[in-house]
Amino acid sequence: MIKVGIIGVGTVGTSVVQILKDNADVISARAGVDIIVKSGVVKNLSKERGLDILLTDNADDILNDSEIDIVVELMGGVDEAFEVVKKALANKKAVVTANKALLAYHRYELQDMAKDLAFEYEASVAGGIPIINALRDGLSANHIESIMGIMNGTCNYMMTKMTNEGVAYDAILKEAQELGYAEADPTFDVGGFDAAHKLLILASIAYGIDAKPEDILIEGIQNISQDDITFAKEFGYAIKLLGIAKKDGNEVELRVHASLVPQEKMIAKIDGVMNGISVVGDKVGETLYYGAGAGGNATASAVVANIIDIARSGKTRPMLGFDKPLEGKLTLKPTDKIESKYYLRINVSDKAGVLARITKIFEDNNISIETMLQRPCSADSANLLISTHISVERDIQNMIKQIASLDFVNFTPVMIRIV
Repeated sequence: MIKVGIIGVGTVGTSVVQILKDNADVISARAGVDIIVKSGVVKNLSKERGLDILLTDNADDILNDSEIDIVVELMGGVDEAFEVVKKALANKKAVVTANKALLAYHRYELQDMAKDLAFEYEASVAGGIPIINALRDGLSANHIESIMGIMNGTCNYMMTKMTNEGVAYDAILKEAQELGYAEADPTFDVGGFDAAHKLLILASIAYGIDAKPEDILIEGIQNISQDDITFAKEFGYAIKLLGIAKKDGNEVELRVHASLVPQEKMIAKIDGVMNGISVVGDKVGETLYYGAGAGGNATASAVVANIIDIARSGKTRPMLGFDKPLEGKLTLKPTDKIESKYYLRINVSDKAGVLARITKIFEDNNISIETMLQRPCSADSANLLISTHISVERDIQNMIKQIASLDFVNFTPVMIRIV
């Protein structure tokens, strides 16, 4: 019998307990052993949870329990969770976590600490989608050329509603909060940080690259307007918040931002709260993974799958996918050297000579315009909607600063990269 302790019995933790109980027959058959939850840690012992397991408010009751084989960390956060997981490993317990923030900052330290102990984290990226297993196992024969994914259901829900129903950003954010998709402070989701944590985990498995959130380009969807969506539709694009990892020679670019995606791409068709991740391998080509990226049961499903893996064989695979360092180690591509096509929305006063001065700044920065539309905003202002040919991030950013300083430009230009 395998005994499990859960630190953080909230929505996901409760679902883990319930799945292990409801599906005990098939889980036991697949694992080859019975698996039970012995105890769980909660913050508030007085809250009724309807669970028939021992509950405590002290993590040490689990960490120091010699009968517990697997510690499941579902408490969230970084620093406190790191201390808890370190102690679990020091006490020779296998660990399963769904904590993407913890892994975004400490995955390599935890790999070093785990050594021959099992450390699994499928639920940390894209909920119930088995993308970690796909990268570490199913695609292990491939050099990974790129990863591109919708990794945050909140943003995808909001962009879908803005696109399909014409809802303004502020209104759909309020609705997402009321539905429980977005927190009272939604910055972690809409600012792109949640997706960035997940991207960093995938990039370590695919490329063996150690980067922190502060090292990569992270932008959110806060500045997207209906003008941008109208432009996207007119030119055959959908707007999605994407996490992108792409190998370019011996460099890897890592970035999270709103993107204009051609409508014919499968990733552009993923709507609502669903997640989808495209992975391109040099031998297998493109594979696409789609499913529920959050929610108690979907995330708990991935947690329980990891528990079963450990019950079957102890340490199932290298934590981050590499048994030895990758030859010809890849490095992180500087953000200002990223190349892309770009879309810009520039709000200007409606005066003679404005267009000529704007286009001259494009020319001075060696940026070629592909398409341009002018849409009136009021009696005396207009939006210039412009897309470019492939340009360098550094040149685009310099140009935006120059344009923003012009006396007839009313707001800092909005820029969206085109995939």
